[in-house]
Amino acid sequence: MEVQFRVGPRPARVDERPGLPALLPPPPSVHPPAHHPPPFRVSSPQRHEKESSAIDRRESMAPPGGHVLWLHGSGQTGEESRAQVAPYFSSPELASVRLSFPTAPTAPIPCYGGEVITAWFSIPEVPITAKTARDEKEVLKAVERVHEMLDREVAAGTSPSNIFVCGLSQGGALAIASVLLYPKTLGGCVVFSGSLPLSKSFAEKVPSEARKTPVLWFHGMADGVVLFEAGHAGCAFLQEIGMHCEFKVAYPTLGHTLVDEELQYFRRWIKDRLSQGTGVPVPSLSDKMDLQ
Repeated sequence: MEVQFRVGPRPARVDERPGLPALLPPPPSVHPPAHHPPPFRVSSPQRHEKESSAIDRRESMAPPGGHVLWLHGSGQTGEESRAQVAPYFSSPELASVRLSFPTAPTAPIPCYGGEVITAWFSIPEVPITAKTARDEKEVLKAVERVHEMLDREVAAGTSPSNIFVCGLSQGGALAIASVLLYPKTLGGCVVFSGSLPLSKSFAEKVPSEARKTPVLWFHGMADGVVLFEAGHAGCAFLQEIGMHCEFKVAYPTLGHTLVDEELQYFRRWIKDRLSQGTGVPVPSLSDKMDLQ
């Protein structure tokens, strides 16, 4: 099965390549034009209930267990993400894992011609590069909302070591920012095609407990919306401050797209950490990319 948010040929699978050069940009041909539709906009044939930016209270009231909080990309909704991700957690061994898919507020986005779309914070430019500067006040407001969700989950009885914050594209950027500034060690953070939306000056503000949270980062080398260099720089920063970050570069032709193999690996990664109690990095399922 393949999960694609953009139409195009399926990228060929290749082995991990630890010796990949640092900050390698994707081919110029995959760079998007100055104006194009928001990334990861998908249409759903099903009708869904309106979803707020808070965790579904019914999910929070469930018996304590593993919890995956998924933050969608700009232009998406939580329900659209649920349709793509939830099937990967339908097996009996993951039956106790609760999934939450909040939806971001809507706002006009200048770099998309003022189109009103869902977004966790403003998007300054496309493509996003390693040097793209964000409005950090907006990012921190979004982080506060995520922290409120996490605090409610912990108050409901879920161990922080069983909570995973994950996200796609802009949602991935918000996920890693939220984990970096959270005062507790979580089960893990998973970033798909994301970037670090905070400047390196925030390194001194990262709590010691947050630095113990393991990170799994996926990024396609041909991503023309959030350039490969942005993902590479984000993971390198995490390693610089002592965090465990596994950088997955499995497809040299993968663009700003989510594919089945990524989600399968993601599911196994969550399952392994839940079965071992997490909080402490466990051996990787494959060689980690050398960012030195």
